[in-house]
Amino acid sequence: MARLVFGMNLSLDGYVDHEAFAPDPELFRHWTAQVAGLTGSIYGRTLYEIMQYWDEDQPGWEADEHKFAAAWRRMRKWVVSTTLAEVGPNAVLIRGDVEGAIRKLKAEEPGEIDLGGPVLAAWAGERGLIDEYRLYYQPVVLGQGAPFFAGPPPELLVSAVDRIGAGTVRVTCVPV
Repeated sequence: MARLVFGMNLSLDGYVDHEAFAPDPELFRHWTAQVAGLTGSIYGRTLYEIMQYWDEDQPGWEADEHKFAAAWRRMRKWVVSTTLAEVGPNAVLIRGDVEGAIRKLKAEEPGEIDLGGPVLAAWAGERGLIDEYRLYYQPVVLGQGAPFFAGPPPELLVSAVDRIGAGTVRVTCVPV
């Protein structure tokens, strides 16, 4: 049975924004190892389209970027969307009974499945689908953007706190 995990980089004031700040090299390598170890990821359309950046090598990439891209390309992906007609390599489109599809993945797959995007996570959290939240706090204050908790925050219990690299604190929580 797979565990469904929602984890993203966020500012100290609780916002996610891939354009406002980037992970330091150690955190980037952490994310590469994380992606390489996943059973797969479930994305909403918006985050999936952002992540498709990794489908093709870009000029100027260094070794770390190539390693992350390779891990992302190998990883299975499920994309929740009512507007996309098709998805890229190693991806499956989920439509219709999204909750049933996610429950089936959790029941049939091993390991860990990542859930990508605050809006999809809010929806899944309201339905009790998320097993663990991982908040990767960065030392920045944005004052705006997409909130990590896009809906009513769930009642959580902190299960671990650790530091990754020079500037990231990861707070791991489980629903109560």
